[in-house]
Amino acid sequence: MNNSVHFVLQGKGGIGKTLVSALLAQYVEHKEPESLRCFDTDQENATFASYIDLNVELVDVMNTDRTINRKMFDKMLLSIFESDKNIVIDNGANTFSPLMSYLMENSFLGMLQEAGKKVYIHTIIGGGDNLKDTTAGFASLAMQTKCSMVIWLNENASWGTTENFIESELFAKHSANVCGVVLLQGRNSDTFGDDIRRMNKSRMTLKQILANPSFNILERSRLKTVVLDVFEKLDAVAW
Repeated sequence: MNNSVHFVLQGKGGIGKTLVSALLAQYVEHKEPESLRCFDTDQENATFASYIDLNVELVDVMNTDRTINRKMFDKMLLSIFESDKNIVIDNGANTFSPLMSYLMENSFLGMLQEAGKKVYIHTIIGGGDNLKDTTAGFASLAMQTKCSMVIWLNENASWGTTENFIESELFAKHSANVCGVVLLQGRNSDTFGDDIRRMNKSRMTLKQILANPSFNILERSRLKTVVLDVFEKLDAVAW
């Protein structure tokens, strides 16, 4: 994972990009301490930047008239290019299209790879009503980026399963791009689900939660189970 760049991308909002970014960032820091650098490009809900323990840099790319200025991505991307850290970028739905256009027109992903960096695209597949839009997003990313992809199957208990996406023709068509799959399994909404929502709302890492007495011993245990389960699945990714 050394000298890696991780883009968390999905055009659909509210699908769990920040949760994925936070878990991924904690995993990177766990595997290679002091190696992490994070960016948040969301212009409306900079949730990832609220994780104080992850020291996330907020990237401002909005003009005074509330339009996106793609040129303002330059500073972040030059920093990434010049850095020897492992990078995690959380991209909001409002900057998805501008960032993708910017990356493509500047051939930036290829530049990173030519510089010896390992580039990964992380995208989320949602269950239930989210399945159609998120699978279309996966296909679009696979065709545009040609980078190694990590698929996160978010089976939020209120959404339902991802309906055997891994066995679908669409996945098979682009499977050569995929280096790993991480299942965020649906769990009991009253216990695990409530704890995860509280974890998200507090913007705390697992390390902070385990040291925070406002979370009782059962809540800490359940959240540790969730996070370490994700870490185990990330260990199986062909980095």
